[in-house]
Amino acid sequence: MTLTSDAETQPLATQQLRHAIYAILVVTSLASMFGRILNVRSADRQTPFLSANDRSRWCTIRALVDLGTYHIDQVQAIKGWNTIDKVYHTGRDGQKHYFSSKPPLLPTMIAWEYWLLKRVTGANFAERPFVVGRTLLVVTNLLPLGLYFWLMVRLIERQGTTDWGRIFAVAVSTWGTYLTTFAVTLNNHLPAAICTAVVLYCLIAIWYDQRRHPGWFLLAGLAAAFAAANELPALSLYCLLFAGLLWKAPAPTLLYFLPASFVVVAGFFLTNYEAHQSLVPAYGHRQEGENWYDYPGSYWKVENRRGVDLGEPSRWRYAMHVLIGHHGVLSLTPVWILSILGVANLATRKDEAARPAVAIFVATLTFACTLFYLLRPEIDRNYGGVASGFRWLFWLTPLWLFCLLPIVDSMARSRWLRWLAIGLLAVSVLSTSYPSMNPWQHPWIYQFMEYAGW
Repeated sequence: MTLTSDAETQPLATQQLRHAIYAILVVTSLASMFGRILNVRSADRQTPFLSANDRSRWCTIRALVDLGTYHIDQVQAIKGWNTIDKVYHTGRDGQKHYFSSKPPLLPTMIAWEYWLLKRVTGANFAERPFVVGRTLLVVTNLLPLGLYFWLMVRLIERQGTTDWGRIFAVAVSTWGTYLTTFAVTLNNHLPAAICTAVVLYCLIAIWYDQRRHPGWFLLAGLAAAFAAANELPALSLYCLLFAGLLWKAPAPTLLYFLPASFVVVAGFFLTNYEAHQSLVPAYGHRQEGENWYDYPGSYWKVENRRGVDLGEPSRWRYAMHVLIGHHGVLSLTPVWILSILGVANLATRKDEAARPAVAIFVATLTFACTLFYLLRPEIDRNYGGVASGFRWLFWLTPLWLFCLLPIVDSMARSRWLRWLAIGLLAVSVLSTSYPSMNPWQHPWIYQFMEYAGW
């Protein structure tokens, strides 16, 4: 992928300085995450796991490699390994067992990492939980985030038109989003966001650069499908991308994009069937008469839920807090206000930097996914549970970053507007740094409101 003409014609010294600043931002961000991973530990200091959410996946990983099964009865009974994110149903042996409620594809993939680590070094969860857990976090979270930064820097360098705007966008990418916050815990949001960045990279290459090599379509199909496998609403990303590419380049889309995505689809349903003897994910088994979440002591019974997990009765109050309130996307990370303006800019400008297809793509996905969560029934209106941000929209981060560029480039011409942008970034960094050692806590705005009695 080539750079824009203005980048090519700039003095070499200017480009080198800009690239050096990129390198500093990326390396310091990765080093910061690495340091936090090396120190990650639970409140009881027994494991490198931080919540019931990530322990649920870790239980599956350990059960698969150490016990050869998807049921987690023995593992979750170990001190420090218990999780509320589990279901209870009949297993392959005809007996009732506990299983992680998380889709099994991602834990199964990470189980292969654990198997290899155990085979090569002899390290295992029973004897060296911190060595194993932290090593797998580095491989699963940190290294892919390095790839993510590289992709975003490439896109920013190409799309940007000013030095200040490009550097600002890279600073947001490396320090101002919740993706770095969640690097210390096993979760589905990081792989979904990284896959979304890959999709964006491929979309620019196919749509605007007229690339037709099969590799672009294969990569786009794999990434879009894996994003959807990790974030159900990202199915909208897959469908919209498929429709767009089918219209733009029907033959390679059908020959390469579609078969590549079927690999992920097959993996998703095969692992789900192997774990649960059902093609329907665990969270689809909540109906009366077959509610896998209904078992003695289950946290997910209405009478046992606490705090935000009770659900917000008022849909309007929920929408307010999701957007500009205590879990607000725009109140916690106000730098995304600039992305909203950027979508309109990309859609309407007339120069070479215009990206109307991307603007429509981002606007449609953001609106559809936000509306999806706002329209959930009361029991599901829980802000993503105990988490430091509205985590269900984190996978859209690379798309919002891309749309940020035209606005910050235009702000570069005014000192006061630059300081305004820096102020928005400062608040965003505050919000993403506040829970840096454990992202599974309420945002600082929520905690302040609790402290103030609001």
